[in-house]
Amino acid sequence: MNLSLAFEPLISWPLLGLVLAPLLLLALVGLWFRQRGAVFRFAALLALTAALLNPVLLDEEREALKSVVAVVVDRSQSQDIGERTRQTDEALAGLQQRLGRFKQFDVRVVEAGKSEAAEERTETRLFGALESAFRDVPPSRIGGAIMITDGEVHDAPGGTPDFNAPLHALITGNDQEKDRRIRFENAPRFGLVGKPLEMTYRVIGTNNEAGSVDVRVSVNGEQVSVERATIGQAMPLQVTIPGAGRNIVELAIDPEPDELTDTNNRAIALIDGIRENLRVLLVSGEPHAGERTWRNLLKSDASVDLVHFTILRPPEKQDGTPINELSLIAFPTRELFVEKIKDFDLIIFDRYQHRDVLPVLYYDYIAEYVEKGGALLIAAGPEYAGESSIARTPLMSALPAMPTGEVVEKAFYPRLTELGQRHPVTRGLDGSATEPPHWSRWFRTIGVENPGGEAVMKGADNRPLLLLDRKGEGRVGMFLSDQGWLWARGFEGGGPHVQLYRRIAHWLMKEPELEEERLTADGRGMMLEIRRQTMSDDPGPAQIITPSGKAMTVKLERAEPGVFLGSIETSEIGLYQVGNGDLKALAHVGPVNAPEFTDVVSTENRLRAPAEATGGSVRRLAQSSTLGNLAGGVTLPSVVPVRSTGAAAGNDWIGLRTTDDSVLKAVSRVPLFGGFLGLGLLLLALGSMWYREGR
Repeated sequence: MNLSLAFEPLISWPLLGLVLAPLLLLALVGLWFRQRGAVFRFAALLALTAALLNPVLLDEEREALKSVVAVVVDRSQSQDIGERTRQTDEALAGLQQRLGRFKQFDVRVVEAGKSEAAEERTETRLFGALESAFRDVPPSRIGGAIMITDGEVHDAPGGTPDFNAPLHALITGNDQEKDRRIRFENAPRFGLVGKPLEMTYRVIGTNNEAGSVDVRVSVNGEQVSVERATIGQAMPLQVTIPGAGRNIVELAIDPEPDELTDTNNRAIALIDGIRENLRVLLVSGEPHAGERTWRNLLKSDASVDLVHFTILRPPEKQDGTPINELSLIAFPTRELFVEKIKDFDLIIFDRYQHRDVLPVLYYDYIAEYVEKGGALLIAAGPEYAGESSIARTPLMSALPAMPTGEVVEKAFYPRLTELGQRHPVTRGLDGSATEPPHWSRWFRTIGVENPGGEAVMKGADNRPLLLLDRKGEGRVGMFLSDQGWLWARGFEGGGPHVQLYRRIAHWLMKEPELEEERLTADGRGMMLEIRRQTMSDDPGPAQIITPSGKAMTVKLERAEPGVFLGSIETSEIGLYQVGNGDLKALAHVGPVNAPEFTDVVSTENRLRAPAEATGGSVRRLAQSSTLGNLAGGVTLPSVVPVRSTGAAAGNDWIGLRTTDDSVLKAVSRVPLFGGFLGLGLLLLALGSMWYREGR
């Protein structure tokens, strides 16, 4: 029963004051001067006032509200280690049983660490889950929170949490755990291809472990060295980035006996390899419209350093001009083709013919340069079919096709061959999907015989137009027409000359993305995506090895000519090995070196400060004294309801606060000065006053 008194005036408060104030003043004056009947007049005034105020006695029926208690269960991957999952399940069942005995508690169980987002699965964010559990609860109704976790919480506040209630932590695992891990201290995101890259790393042991261990260093899955590292100290590391694009540097150490997990015995660094500016030598046999197309394209590429020479005055041209009046520089043939030929990534001969500008021996140097890994492109014109063709020099050993001497002057649309539709250099060229192709015609093709390599484009009468070939460790391309400039000039709408020329140049310079046979894999969220470039019709399935060593198979589906894709949803975070035929690739799923695996030793330290700040406690479910009998269960503290001002933790118990909040269900009203009782009292007072005044 909750009794209270309320007033419900019959008239408004201002009008009530206007009526009663003069009467009260007269009654007080009468009392002051002790006039006869003043007391009766004052009593009558009080009765009138009570009647006008209309006092009401209220009896409220209320229902007490429950305190909300959150039980936050850590289901992150570090909880799968050892006996932690069993301890967690037993502790949760025991707590639910104990809390179920108290009707004043509304228990909410929240599981954290099983989100589908990779970024959330790699961190244990229990306080975020706790905030969500209390989002719709007033602060006065929060009874407390209990966390079942290994203590590796990554969003723990440094001070008091945002709720005024006890926070208790029950720690899984045991206090005798040991683990050894490795991590990168400094790992740049970018590195120059072929240049040493400075990095640092650290091997960390449990309880200030000392000593040294062997560290295996692998780049893109291939072991490159074994380093000796002192445990606990930052160690220097120098690696060489082998190629452009994504590179994976991996450090690995052997697990020690009785170690918790070997998941963190590896550390990964993803480094994007960047090539230094590519050096290209362009030698034009004579000025012509196509020369400027090549020059403008290469000059517009910020990653290319271009050296360009045009032969304007061949040796046989003798017009008597004095040497000192010539504005042209001498062609530094020896410097370019002997001393510094290895410095070039690509040599282009654009409509070049042998005119004794280059000694015959130098062509042999160029062929040797290709054999040892260099790149050569022949942009052929009518000169290639003539008597002075460079095909009649020692360079012929590096060329994919010999000229027939025929120059076909005939309009045609350049078309992709069947191989060209799958080859990454020509696949998907803008305008190639229609018939005829959506680009302009050309009018000249150079005839060749016995073409080698791969013919990816064809010209008039289905003759080879673009040949791509490998010679030794190097590559050679041959463009059998000099009219690509028609596309650049916009003739009949032009064509994709920039796209085509740039792909040819970068394929010759071994750009990884333009390899015919290439396998790549990438992690997006918790999805592993596989891409296979191939010239075959069916590459077969891809084999996958997960971070834990499990083997899986993924079918690759054709996405477009020469491209097959596959994907699989994963549950593990870490480095995956993907294979298809002779090709292998590595991919990391989830954030690199995720905090969830950085430190897996259970600890009480991370939650001690926020727990003690709220009056709560941190304790282990299994103490070292019970390690030999872990199968017998965990040790749970008793649960005790406490008032907001009382202690919330003891040696073997934890307290949860009860709330004083309630909800109103019904109200009973009893007017105190209403009905016949009020009327009788009012008449009695007025009658007494009249009687006294009449004496």
